[in-house]
Amino acid sequence: MEPDSEKFWYVHSCDLDVGIQVKIGTLDGRREKPNYEDLLKDPLLKHSGLHQASCSDLYVTCQVYSDGRELTLPVRTSYKSFSTRWNWNEWLTLPLKFSDLPRNAVLALTIYDCYGPRRSEPIGGTTISFFGKHAVFRQGLHDLRVWPNCVAHPEHTPGKVQDPGKDQMQRLAKLAKKHRNGQMMKVDWLDRLTFREIELINENEKRSSNSMYLMVEFPRVEHEGVIYSVVWWERGDQNEYEHHTSGNIVRIPDPEIALENLQEAKHHRLARSLRSGVTDKDLKPNLSIRDTLHVIIEYPPTKQLTSDEQDMVWKYRFYLSNQKKALTKFLKGVNWKLSGEAKQAIELLGKWAPPDVDDALELLGPGFTQPEVRRYAVERLSLVASDEDLLLYLLQLVQALKYEALDSVDMSLCDVSHYSSSDTSGGTGQAEDTTSEHSAQQDKMGSSAGSTGANLTRSTSSSLEESEAATIQRSPSSSLLAEPDSSDPSAAATDSVLLPELAEVETELDLASFLIQRACRNPTLANYLYWYLLVECEDQEVGLKHDAKVREMYLWVLRRFKLALQQGSREARLTRMSLTRQHHFMDQLVSLVKTVSKESGNRMKRIEKLQGLLADPENANYNFATFDQLALPLDPEIQVTGIIPERATLFKSALEPCRLTFKAAMGGEYVAIFKHGDDLRQDQLIIQIITLMDRLLRRENLDLRLTPYKVLATSSKHGFVQFIESHAVADVLRTEGGIQNFFRRHAPSETGPYGIAPEVMDTYIRSCAGYCVITYLLGIGDRHLDNLLLTRNGNLFHIDFGYILGRDPKPLPPPMKLSREMVEGMGGAHSEFHLEFRKLCYTAFHQLRRHSNLILNLFSLMVDANVPDIALTQHHQAEHNSCVAPCSCKMVWTQASDE
Repeated sequence: MEPDSEKFWYVHSCDLDVGIQVKIGTLDGRREKPNYEDLLKDPLLKHSGLHQASCSDLYVTCQVYSDGRELTLPVRTSYKSFSTRWNWNEWLTLPLKFSDLPRNAVLALTIYDCYGPRRSEPIGGTTISFFGKHAVFRQGLHDLRVWPNCVAHPEHTPGKVQDPGKDQMQRLAKLAKKHRNGQMMKVDWLDRLTFREIELINENEKRSSNSMYLMVEFPRVEHEGVIYSVVWWERGDQNEYEHHTSGNIVRIPDPEIALENLQEAKHHRLARSLRSGVTDKDLKPNLSIRDTLHVIIEYPPTKQLTSDEQDMVWKYRFYLSNQKKALTKFLKGVNWKLSGEAKQAIELLGKWAPPDVDDALELLGPGFTQPEVRRYAVERLSLVASDEDLLLYLLQLVQALKYEALDSVDMSLCDVSHYSSSDTSGGTGQAEDTTSEHSAQQDKMGSSAGSTGANLTRSTSSSLEESEAATIQRSPSSSLLAEPDSSDPSAAATDSVLLPELAEVETELDLASFLIQRACRNPTLANYLYWYLLVECEDQEVGLKHDAKVREMYLWVLRRFKLALQQGSREARLTRMSLTRQHHFMDQLVSLVKTVSKESGNRMKRIEKLQGLLADPENANYNFATFDQLALPLDPEIQVTGIIPERATLFKSALEPCRLTFKAAMGGEYVAIFKHGDDLRQDQLIIQIITLMDRLLRRENLDLRLTPYKVLATSSKHGFVQFIESHAVADVLRTEGGIQNFFRRHAPSETGPYGIAPEVMDTYIRSCAGYCVITYLLGIGDRHLDNLLLTRNGNLFHIDFGYILGRDPKPLPPPMKLSREMVEGMGGAHSEFHLEFRKLCYTAFHQLRRHSNLILNLFSLMVDANVPDIALTQHHQAEHNSCVAPCSCKMVWTQASDE
């Protein structure tokens, strides 16, 4: 069976705007001659085709019926002279397209003979439905029984007649169809003999039967060498049709199939016993085995090793211990349930060549649950990854917390449960002195909101505190570690004793401790870690008990993070205060947007309402126009002091996102889009991967002028998107007539190519190449000219990543998202700029493919995140890394060609 035989390739009929063709083949069978009595009654029969010695000049008409009514005018075959056999071999084009066919459409074929001047008589008729019982368009050859001396009609002349015991033609046709569809094993020599015998049986059936048979052929839909089935579907139709969920193969239950194979288990234990370690240390592979080991090491992280490959890696583990890329392959083959084998693996782990960051990230995935392995991976990250690199992986590292041993995470947090009351106290000692002004401002805003906004929806922060109070269970010793009274003179001494305990917990280097430790030193890391954790902690419909435990774990980590900030340095305490103010700002902004969305009237009235609420602090319970310096959650390096009300507006879309212009503390403005009612986590993931790819390419001295704008999901229902001043390519074509006209208007140059500034043209070529390669690798779908944006400097970039990893609302989308208008902007397909574009695509593709393991490991860590397309792919496919398959096959399928 071919590798892709189990795949069902199909296309919906409503998406095929192509005319239907039917091929009229041969007419077989005996036609009764008129007797002398008939000739006496009708002398014209002597001049008709019935009385001819040779084959008469027949013709066939085709007509489409639905519900017993005619849908089209008849279409007939052209004139053809026959000698010994009726064989038209002619394709007829029906006046209907695939998209116009109803579900119950029937093809009616009538055979006529010339009877006299301007007169013809029907020889017979037959019908066949266009779609089978599973709503699949028929393909290939079909023998239809002809009902004599009548015109074809769907109710009286069925071409397929069930006649068990006599008619073997239909039974053999069904078997041939199964063979063609790959449901039978194909043996060339046997197939040739079988089909020859089938032809003989069909000929004998037709010869022995008193009926006539008309052979017709339906077209096949083929694209790039793959045959597609046409499935009937009408847009907006929700009817369900029965279909088989399993094949016709009989399943025989085997009660021993799930049991352990005792022979294999014994062989495994003997091969990996402690005794083998003595001889394996000096074991060296020969040339053939060394090549096989090299191939195994180069496997992508998504490929599962066979048992033989695992045994080979284990056998030569000491030889491979100096190759850092072999570590993950070695650990994948360890049976951690066997204590002796696990002990050997842990001992060898410390002697192995230290892996790179991409392999360390793989060790934090769901396939490695051993605590020692995960702590080793965290240790490698702490030594190799800088804060700048950590920002690129932080989203995945937060998701990797789900694969930590939940019990061990909870135990690591019990030591800090005594800080529960200090979490909301506003700090003690020096922290209270340094942030008193901010606390007073926060209390003022909180009291104002409480007095006039009692009917508002509860904020996320309040619900979070209630959730923490409900889920956190104190240990019996927590009463002894309760926070001392502020009036007690020994309070400071007690705090000084407890702080080292917290430090000891953080130096254990579990993943949660590592993230908290690094975030306390870097405000930018702290900002994003806070919002990533907060999104995971928000209330969701929990369907599984494990999900509830994971959410409880995230609550613990977030609480510990806030306590670590509050008990940390002065900068950490200021970061804690800034995050609290950010949270309050987001709650008020969400409340304001909800109020605006409830405003009746058109969009202009809602814009006026938005600007009015932003300008008047009394109406919105918060002074959005002017507030104390605050780090913007979207980009914490930007300090903002207010929103310009008159610059706020709403976009023309279903959700009407807000465009907000912030006043920067250092001068200037920062424009961001706030979306409410939209889940931005998928866009956030794709932008993070694009940012990573841009960083990787720049390290190779390849600047493709990408525009990785910032996206932050502050909840599953709202978030921020950085606004880049640009124009949709569709608008550019509509107003300017072409991309080059747009550049000539905004960046003219008399000496530049096509009258355009050279740097603008270079930026356009590079950005086109970068995004073409990236969208191809990530399988970005739903690409059209409205979600391609163009800046005046020549930067082209994509937005709206609603379809990723190969999903697309349109059937058969092109793999490379490159339109004709984009090529014309380069000067055409034969210009030197298009040649440069192709070279850049080639270089970028090979550079990114060298980092395929890093990108695939980052996606693997996101398989259990609530990202729509990843969750959808996981739902339909059983393998844990199935969502990474579309990206994996494009990045590593020809990796050996680089060598």
